[in-house]
Amino acid sequence: MPFSFIGFGLTLLFTRNITKAEPKLERVIPFGNRSEEEILRIAACIEEHFPHSMARAIVRGAAERGIDHEEEHADVKYIVAHGIATTLDGERAVIGSKHFVVEDEKIAVGEAEQKKIDELAGAASVIYLAIGGNLAGVLCISDPPRDEAAEAIRMLRERGIKHVAMITGDSQKAAERTAQLLGIDTFFAQVLPEDKHRYVEKMKAEGRRVIMVGDGINDAPALAAANVSVAMSDAGDIARETADVTLRSEDLRDLAELRTLSTQLMERIQANYRFIVAFNTSLLAAGFFGILAPSTSALLHNLSTMAICAKSMTPLKRA
Repeated sequence: MPFSFIGFGLTLLFTRNITKAEPKLERVIPFGNRSEEEILRIAACIEEHFPHSMARAIVRGAAERGIDHEEEHADVKYIVAHGIATTLDGERAVIGSKHFVVEDEKIAVGEAEQKKIDELAGAASVIYLAIGGNLAGVLCISDPPRDEAAEAIRMLRERGIKHVAMITGDSQKAAERTAQLLGIDTFFAQVLPEDKHRYVEKMKAEGRRVIMVGDGINDAPALAAANVSVAMSDAGDIARETADVTLRSEDLRDLAELRTLSTQLMERIQANYRFIVAFNTSLLAAGFFGILAPSTSALLHNLSTMAICAKSMTPLKRA
Protein backbone atom coordinates (compact mmCIF):
# COMPACT_ATOMS: atom_id res chain seq x y z
CA MET A 1 0.00 0.00 0.00
CA PRO A 2 1.33 3.49 -0.79
CA PHE A 3 2.67 5.32 2.25
CA SER A 4 1.43 2.58 4.56
CA PHE A 5 4.67 2.36 6.54
CA ILE A 6 4.55 3.56 10.13
CA GLY A 7 7.05 3.91 12.94
CA PHE A 8 10.68 4.88 13.29
CA GLY A 9 12.89 5.05 10.24
CA LEU A 10 10.35 6.21 7.67
CA THR A 11 12.26 8.35 5.15
CA LEU A 12 10.91 10.43 2.29
CA LEU A 13 13.55 10.92 -0.41
CA PHE A 14 13.18 13.69 -3.02
CA THR A 15 15.15 14.22 -6.20
CA ARG A 16 15.05 17.38 -8.35
CA ASN A 17 11.25 17.36 -8.38
CA ILE A 18 11.30 19.47 -5.23
CA THR A 19 12.34 22.46 -7.34
CA LYS A 20 10.32 24.25 -10.01
CA ALA A 21 12.29 22.60 -12.82
CA GLU A 22 12.39 26.07 -14.37
CA PRO A 23 16.04 26.98 -13.85
CA LYS A 24 17.31 30.42 -14.78
CA LEU A 25 20.70 31.47 -16.07
CA GLU A 26 22.17 33.81 -13.46
CA ARG A 27 25.74 34.43 -14.57
CA VAL A 28 28.34 33.57 -17.21
CA ILE A 29 32.00 33.42 -16.15
CA PRO A 30 34.46 33.39 -19.06
CA PHE A 31 38.08 32.27 -18.91
CA GLY A 32 41.00 32.82 -21.24
CA ASN A 33 40.43 35.42 -23.93
CA ARG A 34 36.76 34.63 -24.48
CA SER A 35 33.90 36.97 -23.62
CA GLU A 36 30.67 36.22 -21.76
CA GLU A 37 28.73 36.64 -25.00
CA GLU A 38 30.93 34.13 -26.83
CA ILE A 39 30.66 31.55 -24.05
CA LEU A 40 26.88 31.86 -23.90
CA ARG A 41 26.57 31.71 -27.70
CA ILE A 42 28.62 28.50 -27.91
CA ALA A 43 26.82 26.92 -24.94
CA ALA A 44 23.38 27.73 -26.37
CA CYS A 45 24.42 26.43 -29.78
CA ILE A 46 25.35 23.06 -28.25
CA GLU A 47 22.58 22.80 -25.68
CA GLU A 48 19.67 23.70 -27.97
CA HIS A 49 19.48 20.08 -29.19
CA PHE A 50 18.40 18.69 -25.82
CA PRO A 51 15.19 19.15 -23.81
CA HIS A 52 16.86 19.06 -20.38
CA SER A 53 15.79 21.89 -18.06
CA MET A 54 19.37 23.15 -17.66
CA ALA A 55 19.79 23.22 -21.43
CA ARG A 56 16.56 25.18 -21.80
CA ALA A 57 17.79 27.70 -19.22
CA ILE A 58 20.96 28.32 -21.23
CA VAL A 59 19.13 28.67 -24.54
CA ARG A 60 16.53 30.93 -22.93
CA GLY A 61 19.30 33.00 -21.32
CA ALA A 62 20.91 33.56 -24.71
CA ALA A 63 17.58 34.59 -26.23
CA GLU A 64 16.90 37.07 -23.43
CA ARG A 65 20.29 38.67 -24.09
CA GLY A 66 19.64 38.83 -27.82
CA ILE A 67 22.47 36.42 -28.66
CA ASP A 68 22.06 34.46 -31.90
CA HIS A 69 23.71 31.03 -32.07
CA GLU A 70 24.07 29.53 -35.52
CA GLU A 71 25.15 25.92 -36.06
CA GLU A 72 28.94 25.82 -35.83
CA HIS A 73 29.58 22.35 -34.46
CA ALA A 74 29.60 18.75 -35.70
CA ASP A 75 27.27 16.02 -34.46
CA VAL A 76 26.70 16.12 -30.73
CA LYS A 77 26.88 13.19 -28.34
CA TYR A 78 24.76 13.29 -25.20
CA ILE A 79 26.19 11.50 -22.17
CA VAL A 80 23.21 10.85 -19.89
CA ALA A 81 23.26 12.95 -16.71
CA HIS A 82 26.79 14.13 -17.46
CA GLY A 83 26.86 16.49 -20.43
CA ILE A 84 27.42 16.88 -24.15
CA ALA A 85 30.47 16.38 -26.36
CA THR A 86 30.94 17.69 -29.89
CA THR A 87 33.52 19.16 -32.26
CA LEU A 88 33.75 22.92 -32.69
CA ASP A 89 36.08 24.38 -35.34
CA GLY A 90 38.07 21.16 -35.31
CA GLU A 91 38.45 21.08 -31.53
CA ARG A 92 36.65 18.86 -29.02
CA ALA A 93 34.09 20.80 -26.99
CA VAL A 94 32.40 19.44 -23.88
CA ILE A 95 29.76 21.00 -21.65
CA GLY A 96 28.21 19.59 -18.51
CA SER A 97 28.80 18.81 -14.87
CA LYS A 98 32.13 19.23 -13.12
CA HIS A 99 32.37 15.47 -12.80
CA PHE A 100 32.05 15.07 -16.57
CA VAL A 101 34.25 17.96 -17.68
CA VAL A 102 36.96 17.88 -15.00
CA GLU A 103 37.10 14.25 -13.90
CA ASP A 104 36.02 12.33 -17.01
CA GLU A 105 37.40 14.67 -19.67
CA LYS A 106 40.47 15.60 -17.58
CA ILE A 107 40.07 19.35 -18.11
CA ALA A 108 42.37 21.21 -15.74
CA VAL A 109 40.80 23.84 -13.49
CA GLY A 110 43.37 25.93 -11.68
CA GLU A 111 43.10 26.94 -8.06
CA ALA A 112 42.54 30.58 -8.98
CA GLU A 113 39.86 29.63 -11.52
CA GLN A 114 38.03 27.41 -9.04
CA LYS A 115 38.18 30.13 -6.39
CA LYS A 116 36.64 32.60 -8.82
CA ILE A 117 33.88 30.12 -9.70
CA ASP A 118 33.09 29.45 -6.04
CA GLU A 119 32.94 33.16 -5.22
CA LEU A 120 30.78 34.22 -8.17
CA ALA A 121 28.51 31.17 -8.48
CA GLY A 122 27.23 31.32 -4.92
CA ALA A 123 24.44 28.78 -4.41
CA ALA A 124 23.81 28.33 -8.13
CA SER A 125 24.55 25.11 -10.00
CA VAL A 126 27.56 25.33 -12.31
CA ILE A 127 27.80 24.07 -15.88
CA TYR A 128 31.37 23.80 -17.22
CA LEU A 129 32.34 24.46 -20.86
CA ALA A 130 35.71 23.33 -22.20
CA ILE A 131 37.07 23.76 -25.73
CA GLY A 132 40.24 22.22 -27.09
CA GLY A 133 41.20 20.74 -23.72
CA ASN A 134 40.97 24.04 -21.84
CA LEU A 135 38.31 25.52 -19.60
CA ALA A 136 36.50 28.18 -21.63
CA GLY A 137 33.91 29.27 -19.09
CA VAL A 138 31.14 28.28 -16.73
CA LEU A 139 27.45 29.07 -16.60
CA CYS A 140 25.71 29.55 -13.25
CA ILE A 141 22.09 28.41 -13.10
CA SER A 142 19.62 28.70 -10.23
CA ASP A 143 16.55 26.52 -9.72
CA PRO A 144 14.40 27.73 -6.80
CA PRO A 145 12.17 25.34 -4.82
CA ARG A 146 8.52 24.95 -5.75
CA ASP A 147 6.22 27.40 -4.03
CA GLU A 148 4.37 24.63 -2.18
CA ALA A 149 7.44 22.54 -1.27
CA ALA A 150 7.93 23.83 2.28
CA GLU A 151 4.23 23.44 3.10
CA ALA A 152 4.19 19.94 1.60
CA ILE A 153 7.13 18.84 3.76
CA ARG A 154 5.47 20.28 6.87
CA MET A 155 2.24 18.42 6.06
CA LEU A 156 4.12 15.17 5.52
CA ARG A 157 5.88 15.49 8.87
CA GLU A 158 2.50 15.99 10.53
CA ARG A 159 1.39 12.72 8.91
CA GLY A 160 4.18 10.59 10.30
CA ILE A 161 7.15 11.08 7.97
CA LYS A 162 10.12 10.93 10.33
CA HIS A 163 12.96 11.92 8.03
CA VAL A 164 13.10 13.96 4.82
CA ALA A 165 16.11 13.65 2.51
CA MET A 166 17.08 15.05 -0.88
CA ILE A 167 19.40 13.54 -3.48
CA THR A 168 20.58 15.66 -6.39
CA GLY A 169 23.28 16.14 -8.97
CA ASP A 170 23.42 19.86 -8.16
CA SER A 171 26.36 21.50 -6.44
CA GLN A 172 26.94 21.29 -2.70
CA LYS A 173 26.04 24.94 -2.17
CA ALA A 174 22.86 24.75 -4.26
CA ALA A 175 21.70 21.63 -2.43
CA GLU A 176 22.56 23.14 0.96
CA ARG A 177 20.55 26.29 0.19
CA THR A 178 17.50 24.28 -0.87
CA ALA A 179 17.75 22.08 2.23
CA GLN A 180 17.90 25.13 4.50
CA LEU A 181 14.96 26.83 2.82
CA LEU A 182 12.73 23.76 3.07
CA GLY A 183 13.88 22.26 6.36
CA ILE A 184 15.23 19.05 4.82
CA ASP A 185 17.07 16.83 7.29
CA THR A 186 19.70 15.32 4.99
CA PHE A 187 20.89 15.99 1.48
CA PHE A 188 23.31 14.31 -0.92
CA ALA A 189 24.79 16.63 -3.56
CA GLN A 190 26.64 16.02 -6.85
CA VAL A 191 25.32 12.48 -6.95
CA LEU A 192 25.73 10.52 -10.18
CA PRO A 193 22.73 8.58 -11.56
CA GLU A 194 24.32 5.23 -10.81
CA ASP A 195 24.89 6.29 -7.19
CA LYS A 196 21.25 7.15 -6.45
CA HIS A 197 20.41 3.45 -6.26
CA ARG A 198 23.33 2.96 -3.86
CA TYR A 199 22.10 5.70 -1.53
CA VAL A 200 18.64 4.13 -1.38
CA GLU A 201 20.13 0.73 -0.57
CA LYS A 202 22.32 2.35 2.09
CA MET A 203 19.30 3.91 3.80
CA LYS A 204 17.48 0.59 3.75
CA ALA A 205 20.53 -1.13 5.24
CA GLU A 206 20.40 1.42 8.09
CA GLY A 207 16.91 0.20 8.92
CA ARG A 208 14.99 2.99 7.22
CA ARG A 209 11.94 2.38 5.06
CA VAL A 210 12.33 4.61 2.03
CA ILE A 211 9.63 6.41 0.08
CA MET A 212 11.26 7.91 -3.00
CA VAL A 213 9.79 10.61 -5.21
CA GLY A 214 11.54 10.71 -8.60
CA ASP A 215 10.91 12.21 -12.00
CA GLY A 216 13.58 11.29 -14.54
CA ILE A 217 15.13 8.39 -16.39
CA ASN A 218 18.11 8.60 -14.05
CA ASP A 219 15.86 7.96 -11.06
CA ALA A 220 14.45 4.65 -12.34
CA PRO A 221 16.96 2.29 -10.61
CA ALA A 222 16.54 4.11 -7.30
CA LEU A 223 12.76 4.14 -7.65
CA ALA A 224 12.84 0.38 -8.17
CA ALA A 225 15.00 -0.09 -5.06
CA ALA A 226 12.85 2.02 -2.72
CA ASN A 227 10.26 0.42 -0.46
CA VAL A 228 7.64 2.66 -2.08
CA SER A 229 8.24 4.85 -5.13
CA VAL A 230 6.16 7.78 -6.35
CA ALA A 231 6.21 9.72 -9.62
CA MET A 232 4.46 13.04 -10.16
CA SER A 233 2.37 13.71 -13.25
CA ASP A 234 5.19 15.65 -14.93
CA ALA A 235 7.71 12.83 -14.48
CA GLY A 236 9.33 11.03 -17.40
CA ASP A 237 7.72 7.95 -18.94
CA ILE A 238 10.28 5.53 -17.48
CA ALA A 239 9.91 7.04 -14.01
CA ARG A 240 6.11 6.65 -14.16
CA GLU A 241 6.42 3.06 -15.38
CA THR A 242 8.88 2.18 -12.60
CA ALA A 243 7.08 3.91 -9.73
CA ASP A 244 4.56 2.11 -7.56
CA VAL A 245 2.32 5.18 -7.53
CA THR A 246 1.83 7.92 -10.11
CA LEU A 247 0.01 11.06 -9.02
CA ARG A 248 -2.21 12.98 -11.42
CA SER A 249 -0.98 16.34 -10.14
CA GLU A 250 2.29 18.25 -10.05
CA ASP A 251 1.46 19.69 -6.62
CA LEU A 252 3.73 18.23 -3.92
CA ARG A 253 0.99 18.71 -1.33
CA ASP A 254 -0.81 15.80 -2.95
CA LEU A 255 1.87 13.56 -1.41
CA ALA A 256 0.48 14.48 2.00
CA GLU A 257 -3.05 13.77 0.75
CA LEU A 258 -1.88 10.40 -0.53
CA ARG A 259 -0.31 9.64 2.83
CA THR A 260 -3.60 10.48 4.58
CA LEU A 261 -5.70 8.36 2.23
CA SER A 262 -3.30 5.43 2.50
CA THR A 263 -3.30 5.57 6.28
CA GLN A 264 -7.10 5.67 6.34
CA LEU A 265 -7.26 2.79 3.88
CA MET A 266 -4.98 0.65 6.02
CA GLU A 267 -7.06 1.47 9.10
CA ARG A 268 -10.21 0.42 7.22
CA ILE A 269 -8.64 -2.84 6.06
CA GLN A 270 -7.47 -3.68 9.57
CA ALA A 271 -10.85 -2.79 11.10
CA ASN A 272 -12.63 -4.96 8.52
CA TYR A 273 -10.25 -7.83 9.20
CA ARG A 274 -10.81 -7.62 12.96
CA PHE A 275 -14.57 -7.56 12.52
CA ILE A 276 -14.58 -10.51 10.11
CA VAL A 277 -12.41 -12.65 12.39
CA ALA A 278 -14.47 -11.80 15.48
CA PHE A 279 -17.87 -12.21 13.79
CA ASN A 280 -17.06 -15.47 12.02
CA THR A 281 -15.50 -16.89 15.16
CA SER A 282 -18.68 -16.09 17.07
CA LEU A 283 -20.78 -17.78 14.35
CA LEU A 284 -18.63 -20.90 14.54
CA ALA A 285 -18.91 -20.95 18.33
CA ALA A 286 -22.69 -20.43 18.20
CA GLY A 287 -23.04 -23.23 15.67
CA PHE A 288 -20.77 -25.55 17.67
CA PHE A 289 -22.85 -25.12 20.84
CA GLY A 290 -26.13 -25.41 18.95
CA ILE A 291 -27.20 -21.83 19.52
CA LEU A 292 -27.58 -21.15 15.78
CA ALA A 293 -28.68 -23.46 13.01
CA PRO A 294 -26.22 -23.93 10.12
CA SER A 295 -28.59 -22.16 7.73
CA THR A 296 -28.81 -19.16 10.04
CA SER A 297 -25.02 -19.05 10.44
CA ALA A 298 -24.61 -19.15 6.66
CA LEU A 299 -27.16 -16.37 6.21
CA LEU A 300 -25.50 -14.16 8.83
CA HIS A 301 -22.07 -14.85 7.30
CA ASN A 302 -23.24 -13.79 3.84
CA LEU A 303 -25.04 -10.73 5.20
CA SER A 304 -21.92 -9.65 7.09
CA THR A 305 -19.81 -10.10 3.94
CA MET A 306 -22.19 -7.91 1.95
CA ALA A 307 -22.18 -5.29 4.70
CA ILE A 308 -18.39 -5.20 4.82
CA CYS A 309 -18.22 -4.87 1.02
CA ALA A 310 -20.74 -2.02 1.06
CA LYS A 311 -18.84 -0.25 3.85
CA SER A 312 -15.55 -0.64 1.97
CA MET A 313 -17.04 1.04 -1.07
CA THR A 314 -17.75 4.28 0.77
CA PRO A 315 -15.27 7.07 -0.11
CA LEU A 316 -12.35 7.72 2.22
CA LYS A 317 -12.36 11.39 1.33
CA ARG A 318 -15.37 13.66 1.47
CA ALA A 319 -16.11 15.54 -1.74
